[in-house]
Amino acid sequence: MTDILMPALSPTMEEGGLAKWLVKPGDMIKAGQVIAEIETDKATMEVEAADEGVLEAILIEAGAQNVKVNTPIARLRGEGAPAKAAPPLTAQPALQPASAAQMAPAKAAPTMRAAAQEGAERQRASPLAKRMAAQAGIDLTTLSGSGPHGRIVRADIEMALSRPAPKPAETGAVIPFRAAAAVPDTAKAAPLPFKNDEYETIPLDGMRRAIARRMTQAFRDIPHFPLTVDVEIDRLLELRKNLNTRLEGEGVKLSVNDLLIRACALGLKRVPEANASFAGDAILRHKHAHIAVAVAIPGGLVTPVIFKAETKGMAEISQEVKLLAEKARARKLMPQDYEGGTFSISNLGMYGIKSFASILNEPQAMILSVGVGEPRPLVRAGEIKIATMMTLTLTCDHRAVDGAIGADFLSVLRRSIEDPMTMML
Repeated sequence: MTDILMPALSPTMEEGGLAKWLVKPGDMIKAGQVIAEIETDKATMEVEAADEGVLEAILIEAGAQNVKVNTPIARLRGEGAPAKAAPPLTAQPALQPASAAQMAPAKAAPTMRAAAQEGAERQRASPLAKRMAAQAGIDLTTLSGSGPHGRIVRADIEMALSRPAPKPAETGAVIPFRAAAAVPDTAKAAPLPFKNDEYETIPLDGMRRAIARRMTQAFRDIPHFPLTVDVEIDRLLELRKNLNTRLEGEGVKLSVNDLLIRACALGLKRVPEANASFAGDAILRHKHAHIAVAVAIPGGLVTPVIFKAETKGMAEISQEVKLLAEKARARKLMPQDYEGGTFSISNLGMYGIKSFASILNEPQAMILSVGVGEPRPLVRAGEIKIATMMTLTLTCDHRAVDGAIGADFLSVLRRSIEDPMTMML
């Protein structure tokens, strides 16, 4: 008898919702078969069976929320094993107080074999994971599985593809990202001074819990500082207008945000010290500008990534942003869509916000907050004129990015925005 466990579908996932079962007790299950849909903090994802057998029992009903990672959600009986009576579905471990073992962060069992033991071909991995690894050239012996008994499943391959392990040149040793210590989702609060019939209680879903946890950690644990500049965007707006005229009929309409993504990507390449992450005992300097773009969706915020943005033209960036935003609003983003960013952009200009300072999206060391473009008086050569101005605020992780580095990046970014033809070179 094998328990099917709630999988960790992303590095930050600690719990999820069991949205839908695609199988029922008595069904014959094949390894790699999609058996359920799980709601993570950012998307609804499919879950595959890691083993073959008959589904003996479903332990967590569809619709259950806050199911801890590694909690048994179903039970599988191998072919030929005697059947046992299925426990009633009224038992829902996810809705009862979790045990100490359930509350502890799940640790994936290691799957690396010693050279003297059986080779990679005997590695415990689902058939789909093996095919994906073979196509991507990934050595399964370098991965730890999040499936039952440490088995490698599709989510592990996707995670490896989206978050390649960095290697410092001095030692060649892999330095893992060291996340801040976990904090409780909620704290014990003093009794509220409100009458019970004067407010509505809205339970936190997985996304809101994740946002609360990660933002608390980042704001509390990262020594951060803001840098603010005002930039003139009239020439940027003129370039956008001309490009959109040229692109008319091709299904592409550039936004100011698309141009800012391009400008930030080029800025990170020109100031490589700014494209960094703090990793405990080293600073990781990234080779490409992977730009995460904040997208507001009902109930929260997600940050899909434009990978290698410095290699992409404005039309390609615009189309990719549009596609990712649509997937985000439909809650169809996969981990490879939102993991691996090295820099973030958050734009509230469309809401009329003049300036703001965003909280860092760890392990990224910088995030740019973009305010509204509006007419303001501008003094140049002793004369006052009216120009379209925008306020940009850069929040920096002081462990990886000093003030001078952040200022240098903003200076390069400002030149690209105020003389946007340089972005075409």
